[in-house]
Amino acid sequence: QDDELKYTLQRLVEGLGATREAARPGFSLALAQVLQAFEEIPMCSVLEQIKEKHNLEKVKKKLVRNAAFGNFFGVMALFQSSRLVKDRKALMESIQLLQQLAHHQAHLRDLPRKALIDIVSEVPETVFQEVLFGILQSDLASAFTSPENLHLLLVGMRKFPGVLKPKNLKKLFGSPTVVNEENIPRLVELLQSAAKSEKKDKKLPSVAFDLLQVSLKEDAFELFWKEGVENGLLKEKSGPVSYMCYRLLGSALPLLSLDQLRMVLKGKVMQHYGEHVVTTQLPDRFKFAPEMEGYIDEFLSSCDDLERQLAVMIGFSTLTNQGYPVLSSSSRVVRHLQPVALQKYVDWLKDMFLRPDFDCCLDFSSNRQKQNQENVNIAQHKIGRLRKWIIHRLANIIESPVEKEESLVMDISRFCFFHAFFETKKKTSQIREANVLPSEPLDQQAHAVTENYFFGLLQTLNSLTVLGDTAKAAALREKHIHGVTADGKLWIFLLVEYANKLLSSEHVKAVKPFTKEQRDAWERTLQSVKNLHKKENKSDSAKVVAFQQLLLLMAIHLFKNPSEAMDVLSDLLNCTERAFSKEPKKKKTENAEPGWVEVMVEILLSLLAQPSLLIRRISKSVFVRICPNLTKRGLQLILDVLDPYQEQNEESAVVVMEESDKKIKSAQDVDEEGSENSSDESDTEEENDSGDEEKNEEVDDDFRSQLMNVLQAGSALKGGDESDEELDDEAMMALDKNISALFAEQQKRIQAKKNEKDRMRKEKILRRDFKIKVLDLVEVFLTKQSDNPLVFDIIEPLLRVIEHCMSSDSDKQEVDFLQKTANIFKNSLCRTKQYCKRLDALQEDLHAFVERLVKKACKHTDSSVALYYFSASLYLLKVLKGNMSDKSSTPPTPLPKKQSNTIPQACQVSSTGCLDMERVTVIYQQALTQFLTKRNSALTSSMFHDLFTRFPV
Repeated sequence: QDDELKYTLQRLVEGLGATREAARPGFSLALAQVLQAFEEIPMCSVLEQIKEKHNLEKVKKKLVRNAAFGNFFGVMALFQSSRLVKDRKALMESIQLLQQLAHHQAHLRDLPRKALIDIVSEVPETVFQEVLFGILQSDLASAFTSPENLHLLLVGMRKFPGVLKPKNLKKLFGSPTVVNEENIPRLVELLQSAAKSEKKDKKLPSVAFDLLQVSLKEDAFELFWKEGVENGLLKEKSGPVSYMCYRLLGSALPLLSLDQLRMVLKGKVMQHYGEHVVTTQLPDRFKFAPEMEGYIDEFLSSCDDLERQLAVMIGFSTLTNQGYPVLSSSSRVVRHLQPVALQKYVDWLKDMFLRPDFDCCLDFSSNRQKQNQENVNIAQHKIGRLRKWIIHRLANIIESPVEKEESLVMDISRFCFFHAFFETKKKTSQIREANVLPSEPLDQQAHAVTENYFFGLLQTLNSLTVLGDTAKAAALREKHIHGVTADGKLWIFLLVEYANKLLSSEHVKAVKPFTKEQRDAWERTLQSVKNLHKKENKSDSAKVVAFQQLLLLMAIHLFKNPSEAMDVLSDLLNCTERAFSKEPKKKKTENAEPGWVEVMVEILLSLLAQPSLLIRRISKSVFVRICPNLTKRGLQLILDVLDPYQEQNEESAVVVMEESDKKIKSAQDVDEEGSENSSDESDTEEENDSGDEEKNEEVDDDFRSQLMNVLQAGSALKGGDESDEELDDEAMMALDKNISALFAEQQKRIQAKKNEKDRMRKEKILRRDFKIKVLDLVEVFLTKQSDNPLVFDIIEPLLRVIEHCMSSDSDKQEVDFLQKTANIFKNSLCRTKQYCKRLDALQEDLHAFVERLVKKACKHTDSSVALYYFSASLYLLKVLKGNMSDKSSTPPTPLPKKQSNTIPQACQVSSTGCLDMERVTVIYQQALTQFLTKRNSALTSSMFHDLFTRFPV
């Protein structure tokens, strides 16, 4: 065993200086493991063996590099074995060897110095004082000659303050402190060198962070920051050095007192960082902002002092570029704020919105902004930008997963609503938002921006989980109920109540005052909501909540778009009265007035055409609640929209979308509308191509004859070379004028045709987009009402859509529409486990339906379309098989004698249900015959495999 161990050590020591670079760390690690496992091996003997094998003095010049690495990895192996610190002699010799290796910078660079620092940081104070202090004195005394030596000194000061005290420091390099006015210039040079040497690592050099800590310990932070960082490092226009300053700023946050934080957050480094963020918007530039946000996030999560939390949040919120803060208004760092700090931050934001104070801001402008600001009212421009950021910041606080109370959410919501739609005429303490007058009144643009963000906030409130620690709140959360307070009230209802209070106050006025008609509609809506609230526990609560939600939403929209909201509200109020009226139901005739469900479906379809995501989401949630009441006529209204052969009926929907597109987009819809824009852009190439074709084609006979007439009228077609001489200048000018007028008129005609083509293309995009949204309603119905007989009416319309899409354009939007329809058909219809169990009089119709579907599958030339028809027939088979026949008088189908003894007759009846086996067998037998005899049949073997697997004989 001793021989084996000796051989192992010999091989491992030899491998430390291997020619292959990747092998050296492996041998080093293996040697460390062996030394750790066999503690009887003397450390000094192994070190001697390493020195002897990789002797730098005796080795050939070619192998000096390998020998240097052999020694280095040898010392690292001793250190990693965790035994080096315990053996003082081996430790001293290892340190001396590393000092010798430090001279081989050409090969090892700064690796020996870094290893030396790592070893020193692990050594106990007594060992450092008794063993290492003496042999490291020369390195410590020359601390200001290289970043590595400085780092060694700083690590020693941090780890062994009792040894490297001011008295000993003075003996080493003449001053009792490291950070002083005399040393600052040299420290700046060393930090610059460290930043450039470690720029690829993209992290703060350890020497810089240690120097920061020492400056705090020596009570010289202000000197270090102002003279060393702001007036030293920042002077050099170098990327790595600038990033080191930003990282110093971020790393310093947890270490600083409140006063020091305020000083740093108003200093030159902050301004320099702000300029960097603004000027690196291009995609290829390195962006430091995410890293800085990480520093802020880390500080806020670890800090318990709410004053310091607040100071950092306000500090970064007041770093502004022409009024607009550099910190993202949707930054998630606020989630770590303590409730009290969050409340104070919200109060500060609201105060800054009302009384913008740029004296407390660290404001700057880029060079381009300075050049372009000649004709702009700078003060108004700054206030507008700041207010826009603040409103988004407030709205985003509600969305962020920060611990917050209902009172804070309501406070922010009221503030945003008030400044979106109201102005203060006279200060009043009765309304908190009207208690302070804005120092600069909000202009129309500010109201519009606030309005957009308010509707984004309203969408957040609609999907907000229930807040609070009460048992009632926990019970609501378990039921996955959203958009309500802990006592069950809708957030939107509370805002409507607040709006009503504002409308009846003399101290405030609406930005867009209501007309008498609009005010009457508002009052009717509130009364209707109150009446519904009384019925909530008596009648169908889902239906009541659906109507309440929609009424409240449209009431709020009276402030944004009164004309559109009025049209919807009048229909909705009438629909509500009819839905909850106690009149006996009349027997419906073909020309009867549509029921409340049909009216509601029409309203929801019109709302789905709106660009507002909030309206569409609430419309969908309302439809979920009224699904059980849906009638055949109501469903048909939805299916008519999807019918590819009835597109002329969708003009109204298109108009709604086009009108709303002209208005300012709401904040929450920008991303959605981007998808439409991208589809527009994808078509620009085709548009340009078609434009060129039009120009070539437009030179038609009519234009040619008109041109000939003009030329003849000017006597230009006389023939021969003398024609030019016969026209005088006056005639030539008249001819030119006539020709230019003719070409201008022709150009107008070309442009008109092009505009018409473009309009039709956009209408097609809008119409298809509307259909995609309507598909959501179909999916909801199939999911929530899978056992409703009306499901059978959806099959053929969906198949028509799939068939039409398969044979039409293949642009992205059309493909998306097809995929969504196909997914709904397969997953929500054909593969559903719940289906209608009340067939009654539908049995005959369903058998005929199966036959019709199979025949269409057989007739098709496209097997991918035929598959959907065949799958639909299998779904109907499943339904028929799963229903029990009501014809009790009909005797069960007799079985062959061979099977009558083995299978009970009752089982046979239950296994076929309502299925007419003979009829169905004939249908599929004919299909199978066609598949086996016709070469070009659209049917496939997988279809029949599916049939026989699911419905075995």
